[in-house]
Amino acid sequence: MSAVTVDAVCQTLSQWAPLELAESWDNVGLLIGDRHREIGKVMTCLTVTPSVVAEAIERQADLIVTHHPIPFRPLPRITCDSITGEILWRLIGAKIAVYSAHTAFDSATEGINQSWAESLGLTSIEPINDPTTENPLGSGRHGTLPTETPTRDVIRRCAEWVDCRQAPRGVGPLDRPITRVGFACGSGGSFVTQAARCGCQLLITGEASFHDCLEAESRGMALGLLGHYHSERFAMEQLAKRLAGTFPTLTLWPSAAESDPIQTV
Repeated sequence: MSAVTVDAVCQTLSQWAPLELAESWDNVGLLIGDRHREIGKVMTCLTVTPSVVAEAIERQADLIVTHHPIPFRPLPRITCDSITGEILWRLIGAKIAVYSAHTAFDSATEGINQSWAESLGLTSIEPINDPTTENPLGSGRHGTLPTETPTRDVIRRCAEWVDCRQAPRGVGPLDRPITRVGFACGSGGSFVTQAARCGCQLLITGEASFHDCLEAESRGMALGLLGHYHSERFAMEQLAKRLAGTFPTLTLWPSAAESDPIQTV
């Protein structure tokens, strides 16, 4: 069986989540590393943090597949004077490659928002934001519940599906029975207006600004706020399993050191 290279994993990931689906402001693809290097261990995570880097180095990972890019913006220098610089310095020193699909994975045919919609058994699933020449699949997802369900129960069901131990928060009419639900993982406040135009009675997301919450309330639409971490982390656990099925010779795992930085006091 031939050896697996960084590029082989990158090519597979780009087939599952084509990078052209990414938003124009995003930084996606292979961000650190040698495409031609042979690898044996791959770790997935939501965000590359110092604890994630420590785990990757300790377990001798060759590649980290992260949802959130690092670096996200161009850096004038890579030094240990900043957290991002120190992370990059340690990764490069350990020869650990980094790949991110980020918003391309959000919008992909089998991406995060699609997974959310399917988890509730929605029918007639469509994008919230219409397809464009840059993103032919559109972003976000919305669809119809099999049966009319109280808003509060839908939010709780979503929280349970991703094992969210902290109580989710809600905005708007939470006891109203609904059928139309939308999803925008991560920071989905910018989807409020278009979700309302699509007829969504509830938008499930990770987090939204105060003013986005007010807009949803003013439009008579509910928001379910699961937390940024819980709205996306599950997908990186699923991705590790999917990659393991495609590359059986690799050792693959989702980061065990990663956790939600936000705690209930």
